[in-house]
Amino acid sequence: MIRFLNVYYPTRMIVLLLSEACVVSGCFIAATVIMLGSSDAALALQYEHGGLKIAIITVVSLILSYYFDLYEPQIVSARLQIYFRILLVLGFDCFILSAFLLFEPDVSIGPYVYVVGFSLLAPSLILLRRTYEWAGGHKYFRERVYVLGAGDYARSIVETIRSRPDIGMEVIAWEDLQMEPAERKKVWIDTLERIAKANPLVQRIIVAMEHRRGELPVQELLMLRFQGIAVEEDGTLRERLYGKIQLDGLRPSSFLYSEGFRVLPSQQFTRQIVSLGAAAIGLLLILPIFPFVALAVKLSSKGPLFFYQPRVGMGGRLFNVVKFRTMFTDAESNGAKWATKDDPRVTKVGMFLRKTRLDEVPQLWNVLRGDMGLVGPRPERPEFVSWLTSELPFYYLRTLIRPGLTGWAQVRYGYGATLAETKEKLEYDLYYIKHMSLGLDLLIMFETIKTILRRRGAQ
Repeated sequence: MIRFLNVYYPTRMIVLLLSEACVVSGCFIAATVIMLGSSDAALALQYEHGGLKIAIITVVSLILSYYFDLYEPQIVSARLQIYFRILLVLGFDCFILSAFLLFEPDVSIGPYVYVVGFSLLAPSLILLRRTYEWAGGHKYFRERVYVLGAGDYARSIVETIRSRPDIGMEVIAWEDLQMEPAERKKVWIDTLERIAKANPLVQRIIVAMEHRRGELPVQELLMLRFQGIAVEEDGTLRERLYGKIQLDGLRPSSFLYSEGFRVLPSQQFTRQIVSLGAAAIGLLLILPIFPFVALAVKLSSKGPLFFYQPRVGMGGRLFNVVKFRTMFTDAESNGAKWATKDDPRVTKVGMFLRKTRLDEVPQLWNVLRGDMGLVGPRPERPEFVSWLTSELPFYYLRTLIRPGLTGWAQVRYGYGATLAETKEKLEYDLYYIKHMSLGLDLLIMFETIKTILRRRGAQ
């Protein structure tokens, strides 16, 4: 897998993205040569900024493919669904390009170049996807993996690998041994010795054992490691695959000895400066639509325009978060509750504001005040924090940094309304705290736009 902005991406996904960039550019370059001839095409591409125009079309196409989840095979896997979304991408491409041509005719490269380009592009992208699908299913393009472990803990990683063809791994062996630890260790030693002599060799061994003391065949694993076979813990693989740190089996030593989890004052200062600048710009941009939102909220039900609620910030300090009011004024007369899907406490206007995230915009004021940052774990209500701290290990680590208007858990998971869902959100928050950087913040803000446009995760 390839690491970019502290997030891991399957190598074959990066190859697919780069291949699509080459296909898009190639189709429009070919269209230019077909319609203008080789000599005029060279002039148009080199001296009339044709190459730059094609590069912009390529970038826009890749961004649209990303926003339509074409690089998320765990979301979009059906072949017809992929082809339909490719056509959607090309449709949006044509619409955007037509709008630019209407107001700026100089965007054109030549007569009918774009028509021919898109005509070539549609079958080319579908053919590329078919080729990618064929290559992904071929055994020569897959890494051979042996999972060392038993029980549900190991079974879950086996099922994950088998359900994710995009990561390019194939579990060639796994034994769910239900026996005494000493006997199980002997079986594993025999298996590892056979692996050392096997042809073709296993390329990676994943250790997925909840309890390793007295069971882990250390010497045999070391010998395989020195033979060039990769050996890694299942937690490391899960972290790369999911972008979260699994709480099950997590020990304090994971924080003490692993890379990351360094909250540097200089880094915090830089992030806060960026947050303040972005919040100020955001508030200026929202001013033109503020009167319309305010009028809609006031007409939706009786009550104040803004809703103030205590939240727990950095270091456990309490502050009042401010939002546009989305619920009826007596919504919590029976006590604090988590928001749920189709929450009856929410007004119709409030539901629209939540889906579009407009209700969160006033929190930019909290960012300006220093209560929050632009990116970070979402601040929780004090009524829930003490309970969650007692129920979930390492929950208190969320308060090491400023809470955020958006966060890694928000773009990767969504809203949590149960203890189990909050536990999973904490796993994403821990990943963010471990890998926190300005680059990751920029990626989260980019994905937040996608989340808002696709109206995901709101309650």
